[in-house]
Amino acid sequence: MSGSDFLQLDTGDAPAGGLADWLTRRLREAIADGRLPVGSRLPPTRLLAGELRLSRGVVIEAYRRLTEDGHAAGRGRHGTFVVAAPVAAPTPSGRTPGPGRPGPEERLFTAPGPDAFDALRTAPARIDLSPGLPDLSAFPRAAWLGAERAVLGSLTTSAFGYGDPRGTPELRLALVHWLARTRGIRAEPDEVIVVGGVAQAMGLVAQVLRREGVTEMAVEDPGSLGARQHFRYWGLGTPPVPVDAGGIRVDALRATGARAVLLTPAHQFPTGVVLGGARRRELMEWVAEGGVVFEDDYDAEHRYDRPPVAALRSMLTDGVCYAGSISKLFAPALRVGWLLAPPRYREALVEAKRFTDLGNASLPQLVLARLLETGELERHLRQLRRRHRRRRDAMIEAIAARLPGAVVHGAAAGLHLMVTFDGGPDDAAVAAAALERGVKVQPLSWHSLRPQRPGLVLGYAASPTSDIAEGVTILGEVLRELS
Repeated sequence: MSGSDFLQLDTGDAPAGGLADWLTRRLREAIADGRLPVGSRLPPTRLLAGELRLSRGVVIEAYRRLTEDGHAAGRGRHGTFVVAAPVAAPTPSGRTPGPGRPGPEERLFTAPGPDAFDALRTAPARIDLSPGLPDLSAFPRAAWLGAERAVLGSLTTSAFGYGDPRGTPELRLALVHWLARTRGIRAEPDEVIVVGGVAQAMGLVAQVLRREGVTEMAVEDPGSLGARQHFRYWGLGTPPVPVDAGGIRVDALRATGARAVLLTPAHQFPTGVVLGGARRRELMEWVAEGGVVFEDDYDAEHRYDRPPVAALRSMLTDGVCYAGSISKLFAPALRVGWLLAPPRYREALVEAKRFTDLGNASLPQLVLARLLETGELERHLRQLRRRHRRRRDAMIEAIAARLPGAVVHGAAAGLHLMVTFDGGPDDAAVAAAALERGVKVQPLSWHSLRPQRPGLVLGYAASPTSDIAEGVTILGEVLRELS
């Protein structure tokens, strides 16, 4: 056993077999509380390993995890430096809300308003297990910069002017090739509208459908709270349609009388089920009778233990508004997505896009087109799958150890797990108590319109395995205390 003057680290405090986890946690704590401010240099790995009498590999692994988290960065021979501080966990407020007066955390989860996702995103927490994010630390900066330099070097002067509101021809062609080889969709570039993410696609489709006299967009239940909020904002009702092991129940969809429906058929959010063949055939009949499907293909690329599932748009050209984006592949901040619509709506959608923003910024489109055509996106996706699979496995293992009796759903694909528990406490109370302890999760009730079993929706892709294990441990403690 030995210690170091640096942060008064003492390996005697470390659990057996968990030296890398222990050192990573201690370094994160020091960055969070200011003992290691942004800009400070970490000790050389060989020096710190010698002082602690550890294998140098342990220190290298801890530094690697900090770098993956975005808290540190290596600068070659100059060393490793702190570049960002994690948000500190909130301190207990000591408040005791009176009857009928829930605290701010409870209000966030029991009555989510239109700003619920913004509020949760900005809430202070040490560990973020929110669903919907890929590993942002894996963003291919070098590849993006290289493609951007190549694009800028070949751009003509006229390319810096206003362009086609549908998007650049280069990206629309690249997307047609990408969707054909990965999603089985056959389309022409003129059928593609480049949009500012799936959220904008929802807004454009909602506006066009409203002008056509459509007043409701049926939604899966459970299904995405965010998507439901978007359609409601544009004036569409959102009648719920139950989802079971085969996907959305088409008989229940018919019963709503709605003329349009939002679906996530390749990996239903949040349950993870795949829309089965029998349901797809029923849906084809419903579309033939005049129904319209908005297909959100939001994370179909992230699959681990099952074969790929064809997009509905590959089977139903005339009845599906198909939307996807690079938010789950690269980063949501890029705000680049695509929309393929039935011919009868295409002109109106282009017009709506034109008068919304005159079209997306051209430069990111051209960079993305180059990455698609050179195969860089596929290479990046293969790396993401390996990393996401490790983190998914770590979460499943932690749930088995720390949440006995919990049932895991949707593990074969995606970026999140749905966990349900029978006879447990209200899931909104669990999410609120977890947030007070520095762990962000989403309650299943957020995404449900009808009564459901209590549960949580847990994202694993954006967090290192050590954070996943610690976060699930805290959830187990909360569940025991509230039960």
